[in-house]
Amino acid sequence: MSKRYNYVIGDVQGCFEALKALLKEIRFDPDQDVIWFAGDLVARGENSVGTLRFVKKLAERGAAYTVLGNHDLTLIATARGFKKIKAKDNTQQVIDAIDGDELIDWLRQQPLCLFPNDHTILTHAGIPCIWTAEKTDQLAKEVQAQVASDDLHQLDAFLAEMYGEQPTLWSDELTGMSRLRAITNYLTRMRLSNAEGRLEFSFKDELSAPMPEGFRPWFEFDSLAAQTHQIVFGHWAALQGRSVNSQIQNVDGGAVWGNQLIAYRLEDQQLFQVDNPFIH
Repeated sequence: MSKRYNYVIGDVQGCFEALKALLKEIRFDPDQDVIWFAGDLVARGENSVGTLRFVKKLAERGAAYTVLGNHDLTLIATARGFKKIKAKDNTQQVIDAIDGDELIDWLRQQPLCLFPNDHTILTHAGIPCIWTAEKTDQLAKEVQAQVASDDLHQLDAFLAEMYGEQPTLWSDELTGMSRLRAITNYLTRMRLSNAEGRLEFSFKDELSAPMPEGFRPWFEFDSLAAQTHQIVFGHWAALQGRSVNSQIQNVDGGAVWGNQLIAYRLEDQQLFQVDNPFIH
């Protein structure tokens, strides 16, 4: 019997042809291998509905898991009437699909944080330097409880307040929607922070570009979570699968922008990349 492998795949964003090409490249065997998706299953690629159907089927047989990314949350908010679809997004196909409600209901059951193994933690955007892995998991579950709630009034109350940049600094004293919004922003939108963990939302460029004073990529600060776990994350396409250090690994190759879709094999830290055939 061949060895079982675990792969983390970065932001698919509906690039279904690239996903199929990547799974062929890594010789993925759903009977024994497991894919851990870093969120943003949907958005600007050519086939978000096909991607969701495929990942859902894999998940139902125990061959895939995913965390929620900002684009996944936006799809949920759009389906519930709290957000209009951006011109660049290609997610109306999910809402219009005959199984659209089922797909979105499955999507909102997914967590914001996963542990692919005992020493690896996965979120979409990363983990602020001020949180431990254990705290990250606990806080992620607070948001998940709202998004996955059977009470749609509870879901809608969260979605109505989800968007916004305040508060930019975490405090354990935060309560209510401010607390939930802050957790969501850290785990699904974060790029820059300062040493105390304050977020900065305007910067989305290359690492070589000038950054607001006092702010740096979140992973450049000493991380409490990275002391105990390897952090794997997506979200920041400009990083293109950069290995920050042995404890922090990006997996967003920017496939939707014409670059690569990336799989990171946890057993030996090997990266696999394919071009997006829908673009090239």
